[in-house]
Amino acid sequence: MERTNYEASNCSIARTLQVLGEKWTLLIIRESFYGATRFEQFHRVLQCPRNLLSERLVLLVEEGILERSQYREPGSRARMEYRLTDKGRELMHIMLAFMQWGDRHKADPEGPPVVARHAACGRELHVTFACSKGHIVTEPDDIDLVPGPGALPPVPA
Repeated sequence: MERTNYEASNCSIARTLQVLGEKWTLLIIRESFYGATRFEQFHRVLQCPRNLLSERLVLLVEEGILERSQYREPGSRARMEYRLTDKGRELMHIMLAFMQWGDRHKADPEGPPVVARHAACGRELHVTFACSKGHIVTEPDDIDLVPGPGALPPVPA
């Protein structure tokens, strides 16, 4: 598909980047997968400005990626915690794809700092593409990008 043959603004990648396309947002999601749920847990690990962390958490709640609930530790005021929703847990594939690319191209000489394993058998996980018939696709040249049902008409030249 030639880029001139469709309306570029009608793009799921661009829409996704409006939500996830910022470093701190992806790192908050990473920490959520590691089990962080509280503002101070995120802040302690990420060391990002508090106002920025707060803004990103609000965005992730508004987008339905995290859900906010109240908790209270004995002797303390009520606070909020943030947990991944089903929509948020779907991001695991994306996060693992980022991690695998980074492991191949940006890891320390000693190797990757984290290895994802299948909980049931202990074998290492690999993000793969498979068509609806079950064929594993490994090469970008084996992927055809064609207009989908939501494609807009071609932009006149």
